[in-house]
This record gives sequence, structure tokens and C-alpha cells, in this order.
Amino acid sequence: MTKEERVNYWIEAAEKDWIVAGHLFEKGDYPYALFFGHLTIEKLLKAIYVNRFNEPPPFTHRLIYLAEKAELDISSERMEILEIITDFNLRARYPDEKFLFYKKCSREWTETYLKKIEEIKGWLLKQI
Repeated sequence: MTKEERVNYWIEAAEKDWIVAGHLFEKGDYPYALFFGHLTIEKLLKAIYVNRFNEPPPFTHRLIYLAEKAELDISSERMEILEIITDFNLRARYPDEKFLFYKKCSREWTETYLKKIEEIKGWLLKQI
């Protein structure tokens, strides 16, 4: 597989996850819409890493770590958003944390963060 094919693999996977995030939001499954938003950003960061270093990306879900490893020139505001989005990774949550997170995920709150994810998504695509 060429570098371009590996980069495209991550971009295409991110786009599919973004579509799923939209479907989940439409159905009112807000926590999982945000989870798939997290996956979208994670995969784009991995695409950038592969594009820059032509090697497999780090095996992690921590977005700030991925951004740092990809040597992105990123604002502190975007770094703060990445930190928040990292918390949307539901697989790493304990049951009581999940419950609190689910309660927080109103339609409006989720929509606000999906818009922030979309902005970062567009910015990351420009970095490739």
C-alpha cells in the first residue's frame, strides 16, 4: 500500500464516521453522535501523521497526543476543543461516567459540539 493509499484510507474512514455521526444525531442518539465525531477527528489526525511521516500512526485515542505527534501548528483554542472531544470516546468510560455524560448530551449541547468538530474537521483536511 502506498503512502497516498494509507492517507486516503484514514480520510475515507473519517468521512464514513462523520456520516454516521449525522445519522445518530438525527435519530436523537447524541452521546454516540459525539463518539463518532471523536472517531472522525482521530482518523483525520492519523491521516496527517501518515502523510507527514509515512509510517503507521500511534495507537491511541488521545487527540492532543496525536496532534503533537503529527507536529501540527495548532492554536490553544483548538487544543482545548481536542481535549473536550477526547472525552467523547465512550469506550474509555466507566458506567457511572457514561451516565453523567449521557445526561449532559442534550440536542443543543450535542449540536454545539458537532459544529466545533466540523470546524476542526475542515481545518484538519486542509493540513493534509
